[in-house]
Amino acid sequence: MAHFNAMQTRIDNNALNLNGSEAMATAQLNERRDTKANWSTELLSVVIPAYNEEDGIADILDRVLSIQAGLEKVGVAGPEVLVVDDGSKDHTVDIVRKYSNVRLICHEKNRGYGGALKTGFANATGNLLSFLDADGTYPPEYFPELCLAAREGAELIIGSRMAGAKSEMPKTRRLGNLIFARLVSIIGNQHVTDSASGMRVFRREALERMYPLPDGLNFTPVMSTRAIHEGIKMVEVPIPYSERLGRSKLSVVRDGLRFLNSIVLTAMSYNPVRILGLLGLGGVGFAALVAAILFVLRLTGVTQLQSLGIFAVFSALVLGVTGVRLFSLGAMFNYLVSLFQKRLVQRGLFGKPVFNPPLETHFGTLGIMGVSVGIVIACLLLIAGATGATLEQMWLWMIASAMATLIGVQLIVARVIMSVLFDLSHREVKQGQDMLGNPIKLN
Repeated sequence: MAHFNAMQTRIDNNALNLNGSEAMATAQLNERRDTKANWSTELLSVVIPAYNEEDGIADILDRVLSIQAGLEKVGVAGPEVLVVDDGSKDHTVDIVRKYSNVRLICHEKNRGYGGALKTGFANATGNLLSFLDADGTYPPEYFPELCLAAREGAELIIGSRMAGAKSEMPKTRRLGNLIFARLVSIIGNQHVTDSASGMRVFRREALERMYPLPDGLNFTPVMSTRAIHEGIKMVEVPIPYSERLGRSKLSVVRDGLRFLNSIVLTAMSYNPVRILGLLGLGGVGFAALVAAILFVLRLTGVTQLQSLGIFAVFSALVLGVTGVRLFSLGAMFNYLVSLFQKRLVQRGLFGKPVFNPPLETHFGTLGIMGVSVGIVIACLLLIAGATGATLEQMWLWMIASAMATLIGVQLIVARVIMSVLFDLSHREVKQGQDMLGNPIKLN
């Protein structure tokens, strides 16, 4: 602890305006790295973003500073407390300045919730980084429990408000958080109960793997999504959730749509076929169901459909072709992701290989088969039409011929594009192999 006390005497507790030179920032970063090399224990840094939080900032600071004994019990020093004021127009800064053992960092203008957190992480000195809101909704008394999970091997520990502990969350927000948690779980193929929790502890070395992260309130769901896809060991610890002190800055509709957009786009940058493939599978499944019903009706002698049946056939045609297109597009996107990230990030539709070799390697063969079936049916329809068959007798087969041909062409084109992308993604490896030449026989 003497080392940390000495370190704290070097810290300026007054407001730090973020308009210093790049050289100063680099020097500060190197100093933090040197400090990290001498750590003999864990140090928890707690970052508190604040924007017009005069109603609750003093209470949350008192509670955070009171957890020192609890941290010591789990072998963690601290807490180092940093408040990042994000351009407050009330008395938040004046209140924080009264705490000599709290670092105050001030943005010249509002940078957003995520922007304030990133500033705090950049200026923290702990190897365990954490954050929570300044409005008193999250319980800092649970930080020792979250740190214990980190000591036991977890890289990202989320305080879950949805895991059974007492919660005063409004019903609309609870429903939204439940939806987003399910979405992240489906997209990432890993169970998550609270994707947007604002109380977390994580190891500093995991931060770079989760960056870049947005500056807005969608910081936390994007962090959860990236952590899953980066393979970061993530655990959740149930925590209670209290009613907010002051007015909430979260807009249910606007921020909800932003959360949805951020989660989907982030997941698309890792495993596009998981999203597009599931959508495509749904379309193909609907088309197959309608086709089976039509086949049964045909066997029973039904040759005419009512308006609902016609709509179902039309929908099946559109969704079937679109479904195959979405699935093949997702597979192509996976190759593009690997190409841009220069590493294999492909996880497939179900998070693990189902076909060996992968299904997309058979797209060419399946496409040729589809086109062939479509052409054969078309030829038979020509013969049937020439011999007097009516439209009522042929309409089902005409649809089958069109779908088989369209789907076959799509699969062939997708396979050609994926072959090109595969060659591009492996070009550097093949260049190295060619430069080495082939093995030679020693005389």
